[in-house]
Amino acid sequence: MAVSAAQIKELRELTGAGVLDCRKTLEATSGDLEKAAELLRERGLAAAAKRADREMRNGVVELYSHGEGRVGVMVEVNCETDFVARTKEFRSFAHELCLQVAAGAPSFIDVGDVPAEVVEQEKQAAVRLANEEGKPEAVIEKIVQGRLEKFYEQACLLRQPYVRDDARKVAELLQEMIANTGENISVRRIARWAVGEAK
Repeated sequence: MAVSAAQIKELRELTGAGVLDCRKTLEATSGDLEKAAELLRERGLAAAAKRADREMRNGVVELYSHGEGRVGVMVEVNCETDFVARTKEFRSFAHELCLQVAAGAPSFIDVGDVPAEVVEQEKQAAVRLANEEGKPEAVIEKIVQGRLEKFYEQACLLRQPYVRDDARKVAELLQEMIANTGENISVRRIARWAVGEAK
């Protein structure tokens, strides 16, 4: 099937993939834009997984001030090359993460960063609450897991719903950036301060 330049352009704008990849994928999906976009995302995520062990020594520290200086955020995002670190897309991604940290106030980047004692406190609180509510012993473990998942969604940046589109998680944005740039990218550090908050 012949694919038009307009279709290729639309798919590129949608996915950020190269012209040749867009053409081949559109041909493989008989011009179905949605199927082609999904296929490119799947390929990009698979390629991203292969890059996970690459070293990242470049990146950017993005600063953001919100509410007339009432909230300040700093985020360090790392990538493999200086070339990617200087791109508009990479800097825009770092800025979006700052907006997310300002709005969502996460304490950790991902689940692996949560100290064991904090996880244990959350578990104990869930068990105590389930017992107070008279829940049967058989369902308490599920209740604990559900409460932990909710805690991670609130406390971990990558697990939070994206502030501009709550149908997506921040981790999905990160995976898309990895797929689009062809480099391993990670969020190294986050910090958020609000005027008058207790330490």
